[in-house]
Amino acid sequence: MNLKKQLIHSISKLSLFVFIGLLGFSNVYAQSVDELSDDQIQQFMKQAQESGMTEEQLMAAAAAKGFGAADISKFKERMTKLQADKKGPVNTNTTDTERRLNDTTSTKSVRQQIKEDSTAIRREQYYGLNLFNNKKIVFEPNLRIPTPKNYILGTGDELNISITGFAVQTYKAKVSPEGTIQIDILSPIYVSGLTIEQARERIINRLKSRFAGLNSSGGGLYADITLGNIRSISVTVIGEALQPGTFTVPSLANVFNVLYACGGPSEIGSLRNIEVFRNGKVIRTLDVYDFLLHGDQKDNIILQDQDIIRIPYVDTRISLIGEVRNPKIFEVKRGETLKDVLTFAGGFKELAYSKTISLERVTPTEKRIISIDQNEIATFIPQKGDVYMIGKILNRFENIVTIKGAVYREGNYELEKDMTVKQLISRAEGLKEDAFKERILLKREKNNLEPEIIPLNLSKIISGETEDIRLKLKDTLFIKAVKDLRERFTVTISGAINKSGTYEFADNMTVSDLVTMAGGFTDGASASKIEIARRIKGDTVGISKEQSIKIETIDVDRNLKGTESKKLLLKPFDRVYVRTLPRYEEQKNVTITGEVFYPGPYALRDKKERISDLITKSGGVKSEADLGSAKFTRLGKVIGVDISNILQNRNDVNNLILNSGDALEIPRKKETVTINGQVYNPTSVPFTSGLKLRKYLDLAGGTTDSAFVKKTYVRYGNGRLDRTKSFLFIKAYPKIENGSEIIVPVRRKYRWTPAERIAVSTGVVSVATLIFTIFNATR
Repeated sequence: MNLKKQLIHSISKLSLFVFIGLLGFSNVYAQSVDELSDDQIQQFMKQAQESGMTEEQLMAAAAAKGFGAADISKFKERMTKLQADKKGPVNTNTTDTERRLNDTTSTKSVRQQIKEDSTAIRREQYYGLNLFNNKKIVFEPNLRIPTPKNYILGTGDELNISITGFAVQTYKAKVSPEGTIQIDILSPIYVSGLTIEQARERIINRLKSRFAGLNSSGGGLYADITLGNIRSISVTVIGEALQPGTFTVPSLANVFNVLYACGGPSEIGSLRNIEVFRNGKVIRTLDVYDFLLHGDQKDNIILQDQDIIRIPYVDTRISLIGEVRNPKIFEVKRGETLKDVLTFAGGFKELAYSKTISLERVTPTEKRIISIDQNEIATFIPQKGDVYMIGKILNRFENIVTIKGAVYREGNYELEKDMTVKQLISRAEGLKEDAFKERILLKREKNNLEPEIIPLNLSKIISGETEDIRLKLKDTLFIKAVKDLRERFTVTISGAINKSGTYEFADNMTVSDLVTMAGGFTDGASASKIEIARRIKGDTVGISKEQSIKIETIDVDRNLKGTESKKLLLKPFDRVYVRTLPRYEEQKNVTITGEVFYPGPYALRDKKERISDLITKSGGVKSEADLGSAKFTRLGKVIGVDISNILQNRNDVNNLILNSGDALEIPRKKETVTINGQVYNPTSVPFTSGLKLRKYLDLAGGTTDSAFVKKTYVRYGNGRLDRTKSFLFIKAYPKIENGSEIIVPVRRKYRWTPAERIAVSTGVVSVATLIFTIFNATR
């Protein structure tokens, strides 16, 4: 064991010497820390970490190599800054003690983090516990506030002593382990255990022996003493803390700082009776609820070295569930009432049933239910384990009647004493003009809550012929408008008008009125013989039994000046049809492109024009036109026509009558033949008049083994196809024209499936068996 310790000690010394050597090597190039680059300092830090050196050892090594105190301080600051740049922005003025507190409160092991995550949901149900798990709340001591006058000095504190006036002098004095400070040539001054004010008075009295007239009136020499870096203290947390233990914190830390560092109370720890011990006595009891509810921190005192914080077990906890603003589990102190607990929970919600609260209480043997009246809330004392359930009010009204329909203000109204139907209508600002008064409906609940409908004649109630009806709770009065009791009256117009559709019917409406509403006639509309289709109802004069509608015709003025051939008013649901003029048509275009003298679109003059007429209009075909490859397209599809036959014989069947949108393309002669499909070299070759199909196949390298030669076909430029024909062993191949495409398809060999093979094999065996049987029978 001793050998192991010696080995470790030797390695540490060797690492230290190596690092000192590095500093010495760097010093050859840098006379001060300011001349060192960030990369050099990072290299020093890396070497120190790999060597296992602490920050103190690193500073000692720098001092041993001759770096002054100022350089060491700068070196330390630059190390801190470089470390902070890696982690993110931090305050470069952070002290060592503050960093130790941050490490204690913020840096957690992975295992602890997993434990906190697993209990987060469970701790959330306890009021106040999540305060110490909230990452957005940072309980850190403020190290930049003026030093409190009652601050007690101790070992490690640093004092800044400044003398100003006709003499200027500054001292930094650190309290030694013996409790003293050393200033210049003065004897040590004992300050440990003194407040900052007491220490100031003692130090100034001692400085007066060196600086005559110090802080005297008219002396012109003044001294000021402030606290510089503060010391660290140890505070122990015991009891039911989430992470009990001893914590090193700045001497300005308070109770909340340490509670946050330890994670706060555990799930069975008290939030309301946290005790602070000093010198074996309880000096303060902290109630976290005072801070949560009122922001009161009167008991959040500054801690001293060796203070103990004790978190006892929780005594009484009760649960509030239901219609409160913050339903949780609350800790209750002795003497607090249910009203206090409701205050903790933020009070009732808006829809809470506060007249009675249901309590589920645990007895020594079983549970019991207690109903708490609203008058008892202020005096009711909760007990351990109580569960208070606050319900929601009923979703109904205690004094409501409703009116709907043809009144000016439909809705819900207060049911007043002895309120009647007429009074409710009056409250609703009266009836609308189109109200149907002969039958209104009163919906009412019977004693068994089943609904019933009571029909009323409102006209008789208003005139006094019938007694007015007294309303009851939740009555609903329905008053329909006249138009609501029939199908919606409309008329429909279609045909040669600008806005076909269905329009609302109105009395005294004529056909001219409806055409006007529909945006008027279109350009090709005929204003004569407008047809009206009418439903047959009561008027059946002159109508046969088989007839289901009545047809009327009418002529109107095209300019809609109001003159009509007969006085005919429209009726509901009439359908009006406006025809188009017999000879009226929109212009219809066809297109010709390619090798003609005047290509482009042309309008059809009449319905008899043919392809030959279009070619004539375009000035005829040019000499370089390939008539055999001309394509005639209709509705996006190519129709194979022979333009050569058309030009020779106008009555040829290829000379089709033109339709709107037809297109004719006459290309330039290609003078090539294309061979595709199952040939060794698919290609295009010059067209040679009289050359046979087989010769063209040879020019493409011949057909492949998979070629289906007898199915070879030719596609001509005009879209037509011609295939190879065969009779016995004689094949007749298609004629090859200029611009043709020869296509050799692939031979598709049929492959039998396993099931087909089995079926054929079975059939063959069966037939063979049958033949064999017959043969034996005839022997």
